[in-house]
Amino acid sequence: MASHKVHLFNDLNFDKEVLQSSLPVLVDFSADWCGPCKALAPIVEQLAEEFGGKLKVGTVDVEQAPVIAGKYGVASLPTVLVFKAGAVAAKQVGRTTKAKLIELCEL
Repeated sequence: MASHKVHLFNDLNFDKEVLQSSLPVLVDFSADWCGPCKALAPIVEQLAEEFGGKLKVGTVDVEQAPVIAGKYGVASLPTVLVFKAGAVAAKQVGRTTKAKLIELCEL
């Protein structure tokens, strides 16, 4: 379950919330049935809490947003993409550490 600081992105709001964001955006592509995704979720929530105002953090449920997942070639879960100025700036596939995600965001 996402905290109040983790945004929920989908096919309808992705362009406005992610691509048009003035802040860098970390997007966690996941699914309810994905064990590694559930393990990564608390780290994503920590980043949202700690870097609010400097980084927008959100999640995309690939079952609910297949268009966005397909557009960005998400084939394995979890996949984390960092967007800056509307473009993918970094990518991490698979479970990872908080330090690695911070490094991807260059915070």
